[in-house]
Amino acid sequence: MDLIPKPDQLVAAAGNVAHTVLYGGLADLRPMPRTLIDDGELREVYHYRAAPGVPETGDPVLLVTPLAAPALCFDLRRDCSLVEHLVSQGRATYLVDYGRVAFKDRALGMEHWVDEVLPEAIRAVSEHADGRGVHLVGWSLGGIFALLVAADRQDLPIASLTVLGSPVDVRKVPLVAPVRPLLNLTQGPALVTRAYRALGGVPTPLVNWAFSAASAQKLLTKPLAVVAHLDDTDYLAQLEAVDRFRANMTAYPGRTFGQLYHRFVKCNALVEGRMAMGGRTIDLAAIEVPVLVFAGNTDGIAPLPAVRAVVPLLSGSRQVQFEVVPGGHLGMLTGRAARATTWTVIDEWIEQWSGGVPPPTRKKAAAKKAPAKKAPAKKAPAKKAVGKKAVAKKAAAKQAPARKSSATKSAKKASSSAIGSNPSRRYGSAGSRALGQR
Repeated sequence: MDLIPKPDQLVAAAGNVAHTVLYGGLADLRPMPRTLIDDGELREVYHYRAAPGVPETGDPVLLVTPLAAPALCFDLRRDCSLVEHLVSQGRATYLVDYGRVAFKDRALGMEHWVDEVLPEAIRAVSEHADGRGVHLVGWSLGGIFALLVAADRQDLPIASLTVLGSPVDVRKVPLVAPVRPLLNLTQGPALVTRAYRALGGVPTPLVNWAFSAASAQKLLTKPLAVVAHLDDTDYLAQLEAVDRFRANMTAYPGRTFGQLYHRFVKCNALVEGRMAMGGRTIDLAAIEVPVLVFAGNTDGIAPLPAVRAVVPLLSGSRQVQFEVVPGGHLGMLTGRAARATTWTVIDEWIEQWSGGVPPPTRKKAAAKKAPAKKAPAKKAPAKKAVGKKAVAKKAAAKQAPARKSSATKSAKKASSSAIGSNPSRRYGSAGSRALGQR
């Protein structure tokens, strides 16, 4: 709104104030309809219902929620919901939710999510989607879980992996740097360790405070921002939705928080790409599926250098793509700018890797059947085998230019669209997409 408001701005501002007073807010906070398809201990797997008149096609997408944050992160509000966006395009969309963490869950460690919750959710989604490969989309700690599972379980039907705002090099997180020298000042169990053991974890109010501290400047200037945007319905609705998100934070289980605190904050365990868990070592270099990595250009919880550190660790991946998009930790995922940036890249990525990666069980079955057909005749089929190889080579040669053309068009489209339009961005969209590709 201008310093001296125009008549239309005053009318819009008055309408927004009246609507808020009469109806309690401007945001449409109705959740997208969904159905429970699988559940277990701190595991609920939901399938979002198809949009009216839009049939589901292609491979399914499984949204991986981080601990402590509510699943609202993927379905923030109508017109600014990643779930709504995917469903409206006919994409089979699923979500793994952990529910409410209680004191009785204090003994659960990261192994519970890496060994049981996420693998079981992936299997359930693939089975529900007629055996198709599953595209994982993990935000924050959900992205870390997805990386560890993809590295540890090559037998799972994972088609691709998308990681958003997941810090791998914690030393490069400014919020942690000031307190790191204080972590090892005392011998034996320190104050933090005693506290989370006594409480059975990190309670919800403390989690809420920590998340808010990362955006303290925005919270302090929020009243001024509201007045300045009093005529902007979409802006005010987004603020309401984010406030609801913060109000629904959940707790960390005691043992899981202890592992995150000691391994990530104190020891920066994943900086070299390996982590000991459950008696074995998980190496991110073992990830074979294609990986898309996002960093927000104003993210204080997972800044660009901390997220980008994962790229060289994914040496075994078929393709690694790194993207810098506008927004903070939540904004990069479901902010207003994400609609034309993050979501567009995710759409292209899933489309690129859909249909080409069947579940591992199918691969094994095909490998067993093939030799049985060639066994009866050895001489006659020899020429046919050569012919098949020649045809395969010709087909591959024809497909190669098409892929290059498609990639070129995609890069041109990205450079001309809103993606990467922020002048402070370090990497252009086309350049960041090529970064780390193998």
